[in-house]
Amino acid sequence: MPKREVEIVVISDVHLGTYGCHAKELLNYLKSIKPKVLILNGDIIDIWQFSKSYWPESHMKVVRRIMKFVTEGVPVYYLTGNHDEMLRKFADMKMGSFHLVNKLVLPIGDDKAWIFHGDIFDVTMQHSKWLAKLGATGYDTLILINSLANWMLKVFDKEKMSFSKKIKARFKDAVKFINNFEQTAAELAVDKGYKYVICGHIHHPEMRKIETDKGWVTYLNSGDWVENLTALEYHQKTWKVFKYDALDYNTTVNDLDTDDDLNALMDVKSLFEKMKTDNF
Repeated sequence: MPKREVEIVVISDVHLGTYGCHAKELLNYLKSIKPKVLILNGDIIDIWQFSKSYWPESHMKVVRRIMKFVTEGVPVYYLTGNHDEMLRKFADMKMGSFHLVNKLVLPIGDDKAWIFHGDIFDVTMQHSKWLAKLGATGYDTLILINSLANWMLKVFDKEKMSFSKKIKARFKDAVKFINNFEQTAAELAVDKGYKYVICGHIHHPEMRKIETDKGWVTYLNSGDWVENLTALEYHQKTWKVFKYDALDYNTTVNDLDTDDDLNALMDVKSLFEKMKTDNF
């Protein structure tokens, strides 16, 4: 499959290290593109739920593929989220074309995009982090049960379903939170004079113009790689929400990279486990 050239790619909420992560699909996607800039907008590695007992090879391959972009000189910006907030104390670190930051202002032509994960707008995160972590564990369990249910549905040639989407859709507070999240991000971006504001966190892919009392801004959200399997792409002066479709990828995931400069990455699991143990 020929690689698609894309000027900017934004992905978020991958949650590597959890059962709900669609690492194989993400790897397919990353191998199909040739970005000029790659932005990882938080919750890429789920340090909250990181465990020695679960780190499949497909998750390691995603890390290796991302680092391959770095070795090729592609600017890769890793923006910290709440599930990988442990990395925030290392913010503003740079290694080659790899940048670890908490937020990013990216020039796009004559305009600017303000990019950050978005957990700062989450009241639960700010005041009851233990509750947020408990909810994350429950969400991961729900995704695992959902995967088993969808496997059964596939056996009987039935359409797949998303338990978490159905649950969210039944609660008006969840819809209200998303609307408030988007409006707040838009208002702050307008105040700062940005044309685009790009977030993750809420696992809700979106691209729309939001008007405020002081102007308007294009709000974008990259969604996630747990349920929606989406990314943001900017090319030829146009943004779009990319939606992964397995039918577009008729090859199996088989990462054959054996570069010597990637071998050290095989210990990444031990590194993050050590960071948790030592309470960095």
